[in-house]
Amino acid sequence: MKSDIHIHRNPLKGFFYALAGAVLLSTNYITAKYGLKGFNPETFSLVWTSAAAVYSFVIVLATGHRRQLTLPPHTINRIILMGIATGAGMILSWSGLALLDPTFSSFLWRFYPVITIILSAIVLGERLTVKELASASVMLLGGLISVIGEWHIVGTGTVLTLLACLAASVQMLIAKMKVTEIHPNILVFYRVGIATLVIALWVFITGKADFNVETSYWLVTFLGAFLGPCASFLMTFRAYRYWDLSRSTLVLTAQPLFVLPMAYLALGELPSERELTGGFVILIGAFWLAWIHISKK
Repeated sequence: MKSDIHIHRNPLKGFFYALAGAVLLSTNYITAKYGLKGFNPETFSLVWTSAAAVYSFVIVLATGHRRQLTLPPHTINRIILMGIATGAGMILSWSGLALLDPTFSSFLWRFYPVITIILSAIVLGERLTVKELASASVMLLGGLISVIGEWHIVGTGTVLTLLACLAASVQMLIAKMKVTEIHPNILVFYRVGIATLVIALWVFITGKADFNVETSYWLVTFLGAFLGPCASFLMTFRAYRYWDLSRSTLVLTAQPLFVLPMAYLALGELPSERELTGGFVILIGAFWLAWIHISKK
């Protein structure tokens, strides 16, 4: 099947797509945190992801990419794996966010590139440099500062969030490998579409489906499902067509700086002093790690 995707290196366009994706993705922590006050994490994951699947399908039809819904046979297994990882990541992520301050959760998500690098070393045999290990150590120090003395409060949420980072690493690696063959709109649709099936199976097997919540939680969840898992990834996957993954990741690294004022203005929530201190140490390590990869280029 002939693809209509044309790859052009355009750092400026890649930067703006990555920035738009980062800002839109930052809204996740606000809209989802509000929605989780009404829904339980499992039901919220199902409503959130299924709404995103509907939005992305409409976008596929509206942009004239319906024929490309038929995937090349050699890509199917990896796209299914991406959807499964997305579904698992959604459940883990929202379960963690329900227990954590949204800004602190966004700080913890800076461990996502570290986990990606570790996976690359294990799966692809890539070597970790001394600088990479040093920057990761700084991030681990920040994590320790945040949870020392508060593990009984934030421990479960921290573990769930780090497992969600692992799932995200798997799906983004696959997306980067396949975005040259499959249009970003199609990737986004299959990402959330398959995830919806995975989450629905989990929700009904565990018997945790509970849709009896107030209208405001539904409305904010529907809004968040468009801004976060749909619109943000439409931007992020487009950035991959014009810019390197490492450079796009540098922009995403700054996400807590967007989440912090959003969380305060929308929810009136701020992390504790310890969480905030540790979070900024994590952020320093994350910027250092991203800069290492930019320097390699």
